[in-house]
Amino acid sequence: MADADQRYNFLCPNCSGSFSIQLERIPPVQARFRCPHCREPMDFPSRDEARELIRRQTGGVKVVGDFVSNYAAGLPSEVGLLTLYDALTGAPLSIMDATTITACRTGAMTAVGARYLARGDSRVLGHVGARGTAFWNVVFLDEMFNLDEIRVTSRRPESREAFAQQLAAVTRARIRVAATAEEAFDGADILVEASRLTAPEPLLRTGVVKPGAFVVPYGTVSAVQLDLLDVMDKVVVDDWREAQSGRFGALRPHVDSGRLSAASLYAELGQIVTGRLPGRERSDERILLWHRGLAILDIAVGLAILRRAEDQGIGTMLRYR
Repeated sequence: MADADQRYNFLCPNCSGSFSIQLERIPPVQARFRCPHCREPMDFPSRDEARELIRRQTGGVKVVGDFVSNYAAGLPSEVGLLTLYDALTGAPLSIMDATTITACRTGAMTAVGARYLARGDSRVLGHVGARGTAFWNVVFLDEMFNLDEIRVTSRRPESREAFAQQLAAVTRARIRVAATAEEAFDGADILVEASRLTAPEPLLRTGVVKPGAFVVPYGTVSAVQLDLLDVMDKVVVDDWREAQSGRFGALRPHVDSGRLSAASLYAELGQIVTGRLPGRERSDERILLWHRGLAILDIAVGLAILRRAEDQGIGTMLRYR
């Protein structure tokens, strides 16, 4: 395919604005230029590098459903499927389970946020919710911090007891089953809200969040008290554009009411990870991370799994046409 017929897609690291340019217009050597949206400088690959990146581009579609009553059938509540495609031809490359990918990637987002935003001396984790992603939240945080106690709870007593037993087999910290969200959260250093509400209810109340706490609410339906953001020193999201969209999300009432806006938002997590903005700066800062979840990350993980499977000769080849 001629260079004039190929376009390279850019995503600005400063404003997340996207645009494309014909391959033939890309300079033959690496350069820097200004994003047409925010006018901030960004790196430009050479034409050969862009051509190779185009050749390796992969598209994907993740389909995931949230079935709250699946526990009765012995199934995870979030069931997903991921398909990957050659971005140039549209030909399918892979079909794979996305249930585990979703759970692990969600837990990893919590962990990455904690690396930059939680206190290094955090000792108590309070976790509400026992769904699939909950396990990875706790396991990753237990690995990262020298925790003394992990408090867990969920709506159903049998669910929280089973979750505690599952965790006790793999964590270093002591597991304690709490009867209520308030008991799990009160005075904790790290608070993770991953509940399964069907209607908004303030499980995460402002009064239980002590100075220095790191708070991660990401339940589908809001479980966050409306004035919680009033005591936060910093509010961080994974993607501000996604945070403003849709009808659901832990901070949906806060966005809709204007309590969380572009003006009050401190940063996107990527801005902190890449060093453009500092993360935690004081031990007494209350910091909240709201990650909605980005399917593009699941696609990236799925592609890595596909490449590893190809290298190891694992998987079943299906005839496409």
